Amino acid sequence: MGSPRWRQTLTSSSPVLLQVAVFSHADVPDNQQHVLSGDKSNGATGNTLPPELPAAQHVQPGAGLVDAALVELRKLHQPLHYKIRKNPGILRTVLHLASKALPAIRLTAPSPASSHDAVSGPLLHATRLFEESAQKNNSDALYILGDMNFYGNFSHPRNLKTAFSYYQKLALLNGNSSAMYMMGVMYSTGVGGAVEPDQARALLYYTFAANQGHTRAEMAVAHRHYAGIGTTKNCETAVKYYKRVADKAIAWYRSGPPGGMSWISESHRIADELGGIYGVGASVSSSGQNAPHKNPTSDAQASIEDILEYLDLMSQKGDVKATFNLGRIFYDGQRNLPRDYVKAREYFLKVASKTWNKKGQVFENKTPSFHTISCRAAGYIGRMYLRGEGVEQNFRLAEFWFRRGNEQADQQSRHGLGLMYLNGYGVEQNLDLALKFFNAAAETVYPPSHVQLAALYLDQGQSDEDIYAANHHLDLAAKYYNMEAYYYIGEMTYFGLGRERQCEVALNYYKAVAEKVEPFVSSWAEANLAYEAGEIELAFLEYLHAAEQGYETAQNNVAYILDPQKSYLTIPQWLFPKAQKLTLLQNPTLALIYWTRSSRQGNIDATVKMGDYYLGGIGTDADVDKAVQCYTAASEHYQSAQALWNLGWMHENGIGLTQDYHLAKRYYDTALETNDEAYLPVSLSLLKLRARSAWNTFTNGRINSIQDEPTEKKEWSLSEWINNFLQDEMGYYGDDMYDGYEDAMPGADSDLGAFEEGDILETLVIMGLAAALVFLVLYRQQRQQAARRQQEDEARRQPQEQQGQGVGRAAGGAFANGQQQQQAGNGGFFPQPGAPGFGQWAVGGVGH
Repeated sequence: MGSPRWRQTLTSSSPVLLQVAVFSHADVPDNQQHVLSGDKSNGATGNTLPPELPAAQHVQPGAGLVDAALVELRKLHQPLHYKIRKNPGILRTVLHLASKALPAIRLTAPSPASSHDAVSGPLLHATRLFEESAQKNNSDALYILGDMNFYGNFSHPRNLKTAFSYYQKLALLNGNSSAMYMMGVMYSTGVGGAVEPDQARALLYYTFAANQGHTRAEMAVAHRHYAGIGTTKNCETAVKYYKRVADKAIAWYRSGPPGGMSWISESHRIADELGGIYGVGASVSSSGQNAPHKNPTSDAQASIEDILEYLDLMSQKGDVKATFNLGRIFYDGQRNLPRDYVKAREYFLKVASKTWNKKGQVFENKTPSFHTISCRAAGYIGRMYLRGEGVEQNFRLAEFWFRRGNEQADQQSRHGLGLMYLNGYGVEQNLDLALKFFNAAAETVYPPSHVQLAALYLDQGQSDEDIYAANHHLDLAAKYYNMEAYYYIGEMTYFGLGRERQCEVALNYYKAVAEKVEPFVSSWAEANLAYEAGEIELAFLEYLHAAEQGYETAQNNVAYILDPQKSYLTIPQWLFPKAQKLTLLQNPTLALIYWTRSSRQGNIDATVKMGDYYLGGIGTDADVDKAVQCYTAASEHYQSAQALWNLGWMHENGIGLTQDYHLAKRYYDTALETNDEAYLPVSLSLLKLRARSAWNTFTNGRINSIQDEPTEKKEWSLSEWINNFLQDEMGYYGDDMYDGYEDAMPGADSDLGAFEEGDILETLVIMGLAAALVFLVLYRQQRQQAARRQQEDEARRQPQEQQGQGVGRAAGGAFANGQQQQQAGNGGFFPQPGAPGFGQWAVGGVGH
């Protein structure tokens, strides 16, 4: 062990190498680790305090003072982490609905004043006792004081610099892993200005803690080597630490009741509750394939309270399926709805009583579907007796209900019977019967049964056939996100057993296992409770731990809480004169760091946010080129309409990209194609863009204006032309083969396609020309008849002395007219060439 003098002379300014020497040679006795057991992997960070400290093997100096201080703390109110979620009131519900209705006009009021009062009463007395004990180098006192100043436990004023000094003193005292982990967090983030961010030191302290088995530190080290944070990427190092955590996670999972531990997943993104980072419709998380269902009859977006109320109403009307679903909801629970095994059992028994009487006989006139639902309820009841959930564990009753469920091939019942025969729970151990029931459940794809079968195949000697069968079952279970299947596949891939050894593949499976066991490795529940209670700073600190461990959702939450651009309309500060800003959350640089880490794990909206920060110089120096890179990455494969619109705007204004109205229009159009909810902003943008483009064209500007997209006409060779012609002919004749089907289908409307708009217009034009032609013919006939009558009147007015001559001329005229009529009769309706009326019909002679 290192010399005690070294530890006494080390201060906060001690060189890192000297601290390394201390930590490397520190032999941490068990009696100095009792409340700090090196790890808070059970989610006990923050305000939780054990009712009693485990007895130390050797009493530390100042232990009595710590015990007295703990007595004083228990006089205070329950800490935040013990609060139960309350149902939202009417006002909160209305405000929530209003925020959803106006996603783009979110209002943000200044944060309320801190609720931490000055230290007084039992808290003051306890603090003084802890400080007195800490002066005697009591490990428990040092750690508790560090937590009280870091988290603000028991309403103690939060002071991160003081917290760091206590953690550092404890780490230098005996190399405590929890203290070193907390120092790693603070060096990594520089939170609260306690220390300057230093990624190298953060990795150093994380590694010291991880090498002592601190679970959170192991995840933090693994993630840093995986993502290349403060060091180069190293898959082998990352997978080593992730495997350690995965091994612990599986051991913890299997330490529970038959079937393994169960818990409610708390990991989620805060922004998604409001439609995403950019609001409903503008975020990738709430648009496109992720858009909420628009079907008014769908209950996909209904609150859990509304669903429970509806199911309860239907259950009271005798709907057995509704009763069964109520039981499932209360059995499984979900975030914001704790499990209630008592209620769940009541609903399941109510369903079962509709099928079996007290003697176990099935009532008559029960449909198969009705019987199936009852058997599923029986499977849940059997599971509760097998695991002791809400009832005293009873293997005999578990088998009884499982056998009832097996009447209609219930998956859960068959799997439960398989577990009982495999492990001898209340029955004689029988591997053959276990295999029989597991195979029966697996036939209908029940993931836990597939995992059990895979494990049995791997235990049979590891022949090629066994390994192949195990892989088959594990792949099927992994499709349903089964954690044990992930672990087995990770193990087989890591060791190259039946699979090609691939470091990155094994790492991803181990990482998934580690992040799934939230109660064991993280404090998601405490973070969510703090956020819902309005303790935003405390929630931020809790999310910060999960973010350092590599949870993408936590990284997104930290960045979202720190984001200074959440709101587009801010309520003026003078309306809230007593309010003060939460200075801990004024850190845009840290926000950009976590947007970046979230983006690197595949979050598209976080990538767009990075572009916003680089474009606006938020948390960093403005860098338009990086903004373009972020928007381009987010717009690949048409994923983000927001990124596409941003690129169009940059082309329109020549910011970071060449000013080009034509390309700007193309990006705007693509944004609308990607997300139809972008119709209004895209339409307004195009309206302005067209006006600018028209003015640019009018003034002969240098900017490339909007142009029609050129259509390339391919030059065909003779062989290509003949081939295309023959294909068109074959297509024409091929269409004729299906003509008969149109008549055979009622309501077939393919014939309507013949009357295209162009054909109808052409028909109307022809009819109009024909009518005009008929009108002209009739008009000209009337004019000819009027001319002949005029000539006849003039002939009657001739003098009598010329009667003979007139008679001769009249006879000659009659003869000529007779000839003309004869020619007309022989030549048809129109006059023949050379006839007196031919000139009126000739081209250009109309009307003359």
